[in-house]
Amino acid sequence: MGAADHRHRLVSLAYPVYFELLAGVTAGIINMVWVARLGGGAVAAVAVATNVENLLLGVILVAGSGTTVLVARARGAEDPAAIRSAVRGGWVLWVLVTPLVAIGGYLCREPLAQLVLGGSGGDSLPLTIGYISIALPGIAVFFAINVVDGILKGAGDTRTPMKLAILANGLILGLDPLFILGFDLGVRGAAIATVLGRTAALICGFVALHRNGVLRQAARAAPNRSGSLSSDARRTAATGLPMSADFVVRMVGALALVAIVARIGVTEVAAYGIATKATYVATMGFYAIRQAAAIHTAHLLGVGRDERRAIGRQVLLLAGSLGSTALLALLAAGPWVMRAFGSEGEVAGAGALYLRCLGPYLVLLACFIAPGGVFEGSGGSPALARITSCGVALQLVLAYGLSGLGLPGICLAMALAMALQCAAIARMYRRTEYPTATDCDNSRLKISVTEPDSPLPDNRLA
Repeated sequence: MGAADHRHRLVSLAYPVYFELLAGVTAGIINMVWVARLGGGAVAAVAVATNVENLLLGVILVAGSGTTVLVARARGAEDPAAIRSAVRGGWVLWVLVTPLVAIGGYLCREPLAQLVLGGSGGDSLPLTIGYISIALPGIAVFFAINVVDGILKGAGDTRTPMKLAILANGLILGLDPLFILGFDLGVRGAAIATVLGRTAALICGFVALHRNGVLRQAARAAPNRSGSLSSDARRTAATGLPMSADFVVRMVGALALVAIVARIGVTEVAAYGIATKATYVATMGFYAIRQAAAIHTAHLLGVGRDERRAIGRQVLLLAGSLGSTALLALLAAGPWVMRAFGSEGEVAGAGALYLRCLGPYLVLLACFIAPGGVFEGSGGSPALARITSCGVALQLVLAYGLSGLGLPGICLAMALAMALQCAAIARMYRRTEYPTATDCDNSRLKISVTEPDSPLPDNRLA
């Protein structure tokens, strides 16, 4: 494939993922608008409960992300039995993980609410408990949707997950006023609307799985002789665990960074929160390209074509362009962006300054996040997760030390830490080993990305 072919394939895979991610972010923001009518305690309860749910998303990413990579690689190898094994592995992990989170979380809902609220919680505590008592049992649906999305993306279909996300979030937005205000269920109504919207999307997702030709063929294939449910689950977990760890580390780091910003002042915390939501428009694009790169890389490796270098160049070009565009947009329109999110006065001023200082970090973030998909699709996730962990830890240390400079100091800390992460991933890229001609002639693909024991399935190549 030429450079233009790689670029076209990446864009065709990435843009549905982008709108899928953006739909969730947009729905979350509008959802808060409805809850805001119930008062500050209700807003705090839903915000805290949503953060808990986002952290728990990292748990099921083990199944979703691992399934995506394994299905894509098996699809490239035209191996229906391997596709079937990958799909089974994802669902086995869902069966194992979901009861622990859903039932365990429900039983521990009160101490969990107290923990995330940092003490008694005041008026927000009973509201948070009410939301969690519905949201955590309902997380079984949320987890299942992520597995369905992972299977479909691995099969090369990123448009259906986008449609499912738009359907779910559209229903949530429509049901919110009905359950929150119409039925006078308050915060519990928001949780019920969320679970119902996702349930409808999950049903449609199962229909999409049934209609997918690649998956139908895999379902009819004879299982691998050496395969078992436990081995399928282990393979999926080994592939997806580093990706899950990467996500969880970033989420924990983001929450810790809020605590550091709080040392500066309340105005800065408000400005930071609003500005961060505004940058989702750009950062969701970086993650969309990352997913596209992982799918495309895994598929070509399954075919027996190692084109990571060419894919990496195109990914870097696309992500760098997005990051640079975001930098220029924030420099020119920082104050207008803050006003568009309803901020004014000191909060708007602090947020505009933060956005204008954030540009270099966004360019570096794009150049780290998006190329990471190439390594995820080729078995380099463990090393990538270690780089992320070290980078987040360094970012927090630098942010604490530079917080005396205000929000510009926070931006500087983020940019310095991300620059080192970019240097580390560039070193990974240079040390990537490629298969020899003999390896390809023997229909075996040997992959090594700094990790000789990276979790890669032993697929035959078509």
